[in-house]
Amino acid sequence: MSAAAMGVTAVHGTGVELTWATADLRAGDVVDVQAEFTAFFRTEFPRVVRTVTLVLGDRGRAEEIAQDAFVQLFDHWRKVSRYELPEAWVRRVAIRMANRTAHREHRRRVLEDRAQPVGTTPGLDTVDADVYAAVRLLPLSQRTAVVLFYFEDRPVAEIADLLGCAPATARVHLHKARRRLAATLGGEVDDDV
Repeated sequence: MSAAAMGVTAVHGTGVELTWATADLRAGDVVDVQAEFTAFFRTEFPRVVRTVTLVLGDRGRAEEIAQDAFVQLFDHWRKVSRYELPEAWVRRVAIRMANRTAHREHRRRVLEDRAQPVGTTPGLDTVDADVYAAVRLLPLSQRTAVVLFYFEDRPVAEIADLLGCAPATARVHLHKARRRLAATLGGEVDDDV
């Protein structure tokens, strides 16, 4: 019987009730499998939810992941039920799912932060309008080096890597940019890189 044959609905107690479709099993097999799996589910589901909640810090997501892990368990129940520790199998599946979820959520947040439009970038409103206009007049490589060095506080080695050049070339871009900015803004050049 596949997971598609098992329905999951919320009830009081374990939070989930299993409903069974019996099309592909004989009556005796259905009762045995149902009773065995239901007993295992009622015992282990709250424990798996607790484990995943502690991993993710979100009980709602933990319940969803635990349900998905038990659906996978159900697909493999005939084999896994014969394991010495079937609870370890379902817990391992749930933990892997939780780790993937946490990693995916972290990546999503990082990518969303990077994809913010320029007008909503934190700290941009604190940049002097004249400085911003002068930086925009710089050639692309110099402008990029200035933004990375002064606005994002990146080291020269990382700037060079991002620009695809040697660290000495990145320092030259910064030096030329500072000279142009000083000329444009009427300030002095500080070659402290």
